[in-house]
Amino acid sequence: MNTVREVFGSMVFGDEVMRERLPRETYLALRRTIREGRSLGRENQALADVVASAMKDWAVEKGATHYTHWFQPMTGITAEKHESFLAPTGEGAAILEFSGKELIRGEPDASSFPSGGLRATFEARGYTAWDPTSYAFIKDDTLCIPTAFCSYGGEALDKKTPLLRSMEALSRQAVRVLRLFGDQTTQRVSTSVGVEQEYFLVDERLYDRRPDLKYTGRTLFGAKAPKGQELDDHYFGALKARVKGFMEELNTELWKLGVYAKTEHNEVAPSQHELAPIYTTANIAADHNQLTMETMKKVARRHGFVCLLHEKPYAGVNGSGKHNNWSLRTDGGQNLLDPGDTPRENAQFLLFLCAVIKGVDDYQDLLRASVATAGNDHRLGASEAPPSILSIFLGDELTAVLQAIERGERYDGGGRGELKVGVHVLPRIPLDNTDRNRTSPFAFTGNKFEFRMPGSALSISGPNTILNAIVTESLAQFADELEGAEDFDQALAELLARTVKEHRRILFSGNGYSDDWVEEAQRRGLANLPSAADAIPCFLREKNISLLAKHKIYSEVELRSRVDILLENYAKVLSIEAQTMLEMARRDILPAVSRYTGQLCAAVSAKRAVSPALSCRCEEKIIDRLAALSGCFAEAVDTLEEALLETKNCADLEACARHCREKVFPAMQKLRAVTDEMETLTAADCWPYPSYGQLLFSE
Repeated sequence: MNTVREVFGSMVFGDEVMRERLPRETYLALRRTIREGRSLGRENQALADVVASAMKDWAVEKGATHYTHWFQPMTGITAEKHESFLAPTGEGAAILEFSGKELIRGEPDASSFPSGGLRATFEARGYTAWDPTSYAFIKDDTLCIPTAFCSYGGEALDKKTPLLRSMEALSRQAVRVLRLFGDQTTQRVSTSVGVEQEYFLVDERLYDRRPDLKYTGRTLFGAKAPKGQELDDHYFGALKARVKGFMEELNTELWKLGVYAKTEHNEVAPSQHELAPIYTTANIAADHNQLTMETMKKVARRHGFVCLLHEKPYAGVNGSGKHNNWSLRTDGGQNLLDPGDTPRENAQFLLFLCAVIKGVDDYQDLLRASVATAGNDHRLGASEAPPSILSIFLGDELTAVLQAIERGERYDGGGRGELKVGVHVLPRIPLDNTDRNRTSPFAFTGNKFEFRMPGSALSISGPNTILNAIVTESLAQFADELEGAEDFDQALAELLARTVKEHRRILFSGNGYSDDWVEEAQRRGLANLPSAADAIPCFLREKNISLLAKHKIYSEVELRSRVDILLENYAKVLSIEAQTMLEMARRDILPAVSRYTGQLCAAVSAKRAVSPALSCRCEEKIIDRLAALSGCFAEAVDTLEEALLETKNCADLEACARHCREKVFPAMQKLRAVTDEMETLTAADCWPYPSYGQLLFSE
């Protein structure tokens, strides 16, 4: 434990380091800035100069030679442009310098990142601005300063800026609501997030022999192995030595960076694992998750593995998600989604709970669109991943409480009478009062909501921005109604009952995988957006543009840019996968099958040369089937190629995405089905790629 305490945060310019190295006045001023969630502008130049000097000295002592403004462009990963601390003295020598101006703001240009039309080539200047609420850290001998990234005109070009905006908007509305309950001390409410990160490990020697894994992150071909996850013998099983070594180093590296890595275990599928951190503020959780994914990939290579973060690297076994556990917390430490002990606390809890229910119901399409990617399309709807239809699971007791509120009846777990909100005490709701529903996209789990739809490779900034936004709108509407009420308790009771009645359709406790639920959801009027091509355009529905613009989270032009980026990315991913399939099919698979068929034909000829009476039934049966499959294979290759060529004729990005989903993807599935059967009939030493059995059991 002493080692962990020494290691944790050792590469972070955190609060303890700042308190030690900054003058007291500077430290207190910076802490106020962080606590209030503000950025440092040019008017704070003197303060920034002191912080920058201390930060540079600390980093150099730790071995850093460069600094970078570390940001999160709309690629979904991180970016960094390194600058050394060296500054010439004019006498053929150099000194180490780092100014407050360089700390606060950078100009990386970074014009080649996707902008969705926000920047043209002739106006490509981009700026980074320090986010002091997320601590600087040292990675690979470079001081990394978490920053926002915006255009010359001020438009957000990254994923951090909208998240910070959404957090600020939610805090304003939540504080309004708290004032109605007599809370005069809370100044800020923040979203607290804990992200469960699932991933696969594969031996890098096998990975290097799979072009599909290298180009796309998933296997485009692969016959099912004789054994997969059927016996449930991998889940929570004992860690293998090499995997244990990887996890130990991963923990150490993450702890150095201040990432609260806590839980690790084997997941359901062979070679699948999970890492979960302790909860922290949403923007820091997003930064930490980006660092976690990057560190996983680096450390895996040092142990002879490759870390696969694709949502569905293997067909027929569990995919990988990123369960987003979300709650609301005051600056005094109160969890607003934790049922209380007094009537007032419970009334407050119910209002915030109903705000979430209303937000999810009103903006199902927006929340679904926030997790829409080509990779996640493969995962949603099976193997413990939730379906693409949004619903909320509350558990039996809390559902019964809301039903009683809707009817205006008192609920005490047994007897019933008239309910008076703010007078009667709800029964204490245990954290584990009911079974968990693994098919639910959005489940209440005691004092938080678990949003299970995000895929493993996704930046959590996007879904948390939208989640914050939709709850912000609910709270704003609630505050508008209650602030003018003559009888607050009566108005609150009516508001809660009306909200439950109007939005109970989103509450569902059953099996989300069943066909009956699809039909029931349709009767309820819930949105069913099965693919990213269906979901992404929903960002541009009038109500969604209005919501995000109203709370200054995205301007309309910023939102349209993101839709263009997402649609283009979706089409490009499927096009790359299709081209990879065609290359593998023509250059490797067809020659391998032809070679093996030739060997079988030669064996038949050799047998008959010895004696016409020798049986060739086994060889001939395989030859006949491979010949028939080869014909289907050729047809499937032609169909896929034609579908891919037709993408050039699409009128716009949305049409291209839909064409890829409706034409290219089915052609890929057809080619895969034929090829996977070919694999089962071809000798292992002739097949050009490692099998599923080798890949899944390579640890």
